[in-house]
Amino acid sequence: MKTFEVPTREQVSETNQHIFDNLKKGIGMVPNLYATFAHSDNALSSYVTLQSMKSSLSNKEKEVVNLVVSQINDCIYCLSAHTAIGKMNGFSDEQIIKIRKVSIDFDPKLQALAQFVKETTIERGHPSQASVEAFLEAGYTKAQLVDTIVLIGDKIITNYLHGVTQVPVDFPVAVAI
Repeated sequence: MKTFEVPTREQVSETNQHIFDNLKKGIGMVPNLYATFAHSDNALSSYVTLQSMKSSLSNKEKEVVNLVVSQINDCIYCLSAHTAIGKMNGFSDEQIIKIRKVSIDFDPKLQALAQFVKETTIERGHPSQASVEAFLEAGYTKAQLVDTIVLIGDKIITNYLHGVTQVPVDFPVAVAI
């Protein structure tokens, strides 16, 4: 397989250089996967716009989506990144493993979310009606259902980009389960 180099700031377009600078200011680094988007003059800005959209889901709920989709798609990069982000949002290591296994015994509402995300991802957008009903009965709204689907799509993009490029993981590597 051809190796995908992680481009440096000097190797990307001026627009992408500005995004690199903003990422460095905001989070202290330019994650390798974000830098990989910069092989395209357009993809990084488009992805940053998608990724930073407002959502009706809480930060914890968003991390459930990110972790479940990344587990299903076997994306070690995204699992590692979102394990770190999940911890910053208050999840313990044990809770993160339970989320990845869709075995969330500590929060039934998050379990309904995780099950819906799992089925939607595995069934490529065709979860069971029971899963949709359980999601709504858990207290989620139709707006949150739509936002969840957008977040699933967001995570699939990065899972696939890493799956194709295999750029180095620059977060503490998530444990295998």
